[in-house]
Amino acid sequence: MFDIGIPELMVLALVALFVFGPDRLPGVAKQAGRMVRTLRETVTQAKGHLAEELGPEFKDIDFRDLNPRTLVQKHLLDDFGDDTPATPRVRPGNLPLERGEDAPYDADAT
Repeated sequence: MFDIGIPELMVLALVALFVFGPDRLPGVAKQAGRMVRTLRETVTQAKGHLAEELGPEFKDIDFRDLNPRTLVQKHLLDDFGDDTPATPRVRPGNLPLERGEDAPYDADAT
């Protein structure tokens, strides 16, 4: 979800240690854990209420599909097919340049 690796986590822990001090840090960590748990429960309840209000025809709705990035990937980028990195992506009607061939140039357009 947040793409935080070990080095970033260690930097955050070190900053928290300096900001809160060693005696207050366990209490702050406990409060943060409670806050995350409460937030997850609230989101789960909101999803349940939304699904209940939308009715049975929307019971299988996937909320991840409502993310704009997922929407673009699903509906726009999937049209190109399943390309592998070894195969260059070529749109229909456009052929790749041969080795050493100059790119097309339009003097009127520039």
